[in-house]
Amino acid sequence: MTPSLPRQTPQPGEPPKPPEGRRHVIRRRALTLLIIVLLIGVPAGYLVISANQSRDSGKDKEKKYSATGLTAGWPSRVQRRLYQVPIPPYSDHVAYYETNNWKTSRLYVQFRTSNRGLDRMLAGVGADTEDLERGQISIDARDRRIVGWEFTRPGPWLGLVRERKNPDPTLDIVVNRSNPRHPMVYVVSRTTP
Repeated sequence: MTPSLPRQTPQPGEPPKPPEGRRHVIRRRALTLLIIVLLIGVPAGYLVISANQSRDSGKDKEKKYSATGLTAGWPSRVQRRLYQVPIPPYSDHVAYYETNNWKTSRLYVQFRTSNRGLDRMLAGVGADTEDLERGQISIDARDRRIVGWEFTRPGPWLGLVRERKNPDPTLDIVVNRSNPRHPMVYVVSRTTP
């Protein structure tokens, strides 16, 4: 027995419409089902993917901030501005580490740059290469130990302390000139709230 299909009532003066064919009904229902799946399934899938990415991002941040020692990469622009550490463009071997406590916040940064980059960096902190003192290791042993810096490689080593009044940070800068064209720069910027 074939199920009867609903008939639509024609408007006055309109010829009666033939009943919908079985294929058409199945196609219409399939299309409706597809639309419902897309309207519900796509956003649900997006939410699942987004939640997983957010969780993974949190794990990455947790690893980054629980690590002791330097993190390869550039500090954020906010960190560079807050601690007043200008890193010249095209620098490489860039790494940083930040510590914060109730008394003092520090940003440790290292990078390799060109001679021109060193000039730009020093000018950015209100100094120049003439201010660097040969043989001076201006970063103290405590700060070197925190990030694992050992200034024992061949030099020459040059240093500079840029003391400033609050709220500007004090900068301890050490430069290794063993490669005369590409100096390696080490900076500890300290600020007290």
